Amino acid sequence: MISDQAILNACILVVDDQQANVLLLEEMLRDAGYTCISSTTDPYAVYDLHRKNHYDLILLDLQMPGMDGFEVMASLKNIELDAYLPVLVITAQPDHKLRALAAGAKDFIAKPFDMIEVKTRIHNMLEVRLLYKKLGDANKVLEQTVQERTEELRQSEARFRRLTELSSDWYWEQDENGHFVKIFGPVLEMLGIRLDDALGSVRDDNGLGWNEAERRMLEVNLAARQPFLDFVYSRIHPDGSQQYLMVSGEPIFSASGRFSGYRGIGKDVTESMLPHDESSLNQPSVLGH
Repeated sequence: MISDQAILNACILVVDDQQANVLLLEEMLRDAGYTCISSTTDPYAVYDLHRKNHYDLILLDLQMPGMDGFEVMASLKNIELDAYLPVLVITAQPDHKLRALAAGAKDFIAKPFDMIEVKTRIHNMLEVRLLYKKLGDANKVLEQTVQERTEELRQSEARFRRLTELSSDWYWEQDENGHFVKIFGPVLEMLGIRLDDALGSVRDDNGLGWNEAERRMLEVNLAARQPFLDFVYSRIHPDGSQQYLMVSGEPIFSASGRFSGYRGIGKDVTESMLPHDESSLNQPSVLGH
């Protein structure tokens, strides 16, 4: 809501080539309690005055010598780029009303003046104008807040990715159907696999021999939507060498509790695993169970 005092403090410009009309409107506005009133009888001065002062309301006579009110409104549109023209036109010509509204005026006052009608239209238009400005200010604050939060998220994601890079070889995310939707790090090169672009699923084209028992154990964890930590599985390369990979993951649930996928990290631990007895290689550590 806009307070009555805020409306009375709004900045108003009276534009009329007849000094008598200017004085009449100024006196009426002061009697009503308005405190910020300016005026001019020169229509050519309106553009510069509004560019400098950004009036909340311009009371504009349409019939003026040299430059009429329609031309004044056309020039003001170069200032009010948001297309809101705070103009209340004054006219004695009934056929000018619709033309003035089409040109951007928000309302009109007919001559000769009915003071009660004039006060009411000015009050109502200022209330709408100030609400419009208040909404614009709120939108700017909201836009700034969104930009700040977006930057915070970007920095947070960058920190997270950097920490992931330091602690693992790759980061991965899957959707609820098990398709990879995010991969950070050289996982494809390290595993010798590629993604099916259409499905996001993994394809192993190199004939690498996975330890099927370990793979099934990992798949059981994924199917059960359980978190797992430092799960190691292995495979045999065509040259007979063995590779060990360690992965950790957790299921992702939406705010409503719906399962939406998995995310986790992984790294090649072959170098650290080979010196050990293969029979002691780990069993999966399932978190929370």
